[in-house]
Amino acid sequence: MINNPRMPNAANQPASIALKPSTSKSAIKIILGIVAILVALLLGLLVLLLIGFETGPIALLVGLVSATLPVPLYLVLVLWIDRYEAEPLWMLATAFFWGALVAVFFAFLINTASGVAVTLLTQDVRAGEAFGAVISAPIVEESAKALILFIFFFWKKDEFDGVIDGIVYAAMVGLGFAMTENIQYYGRAVTEAGGGGLTLVFILRGALSPFSHPMFTSLTGIGLGLARQSRNLFVKFVTPVFGLLAAICMHSIWNGSVVIFGGGGFLLMYILIMIPAFFIMFVVIALALRREGQIVREFLIPDFQGGLLTQQEYNQLGSIRGRMGASFNALSRGGLSNWQARRQLNQLASELAFHRSRVARGITAADASEREAAYRQALADLLRRLRVN
Repeated sequence: MINNPRMPNAANQPASIALKPSTSKSAIKIILGIVAILVALLLGLLVLLLIGFETGPIALLVGLVSATLPVPLYLVLVLWIDRYEAEPLWMLATAFFWGALVAVFFAFLINTASGVAVTLLTQDVRAGEAFGAVISAPIVEESAKALILFIFFFWKKDEFDGVIDGIVYAAMVGLGFAMTENIQYYGRAVTEAGGGGLTLVFILRGALSPFSHPMFTSLTGIGLGLARQSRNLFVKFVTPVFGLLAAICMHSIWNGSVVIFGGGGFLLMYILIMIPAFFIMFVVIALALRREGQIVREFLIPDFQGGLLTQQEYNQLGSIRGRMGASFNALSRGGLSNWQARRQLNQLASELAFHRSRVARGITAADASEREAAYRQALADLLRRLRVN
């Protein structure tokens, strides 16, 4: 994951190292970005209008507030996972708002249409609702959320290195989708049952199962992450497909437990499947973080052997505990600016290591050597600054 490397300038402020696209390409990207943002906002506004027609303006407002209040906490928990190499803010925001504005719009549209079609064919409203929840929603919603992950995977190879990246991007998409979806559920609860209904739905969706959408979509992210890590063509093709199918199946089972068996089915599903799946996800994350630590240690060896890093600095950069300890020491000795410099050092060291890892796996860029030189120069400048303090 390559952000433009940064190093301190003469005034001890971060400055970008020049590895920039041409002005014309930058202008085109800005224009396309603005257009994409406006389209996404329009789709999100349409979703809110549709929800508002169903619930009324007051319930919509209550649902909006209830759905967005806990989101910052969930975002912090997801971002904490990415301990070695933080993803670019613009990509994290893109993933979140794709889920909250774009994916949810198409899911709302297609799920509603399919439910109505089945109702008309069967002359049974409950059959249409069941089809929408158990068949249509898992396929449409997981496919819509997965689309941005596949876009990142194919077009931002330098920002999608493995399983952790897949989980983080997927969780951001899932949180955005769940937030907008919860606006409808909370608003509907206020309309139908008042404050008591809102409290119950908030407990079920906001407290007991806030990570259901992120967990489902993370299966697709894990599949893409495994494909990125592997050199085997069979694995590269199969794991993303299998991950998406697993996400659809788990989503279908989750919805089906409620539709078919009611509240008892939901509790049974939660205890027997969701809680174990949650702990399995923790194990996957731990193993993926261990692998990232190994990559950092392996590909920073040249800098240690060449004298750029001391033994202590190399050891600190190679583990989460070492990085946290070094950041705390930097804060206690040199204040906030020193702590920020240390965090920047951690990030740059990881980016250098993952850049070398990509090159070793044959994922190269035209400016690969220039990037490595820029990273090393930035690291050298930051190390000199931190050693003085």
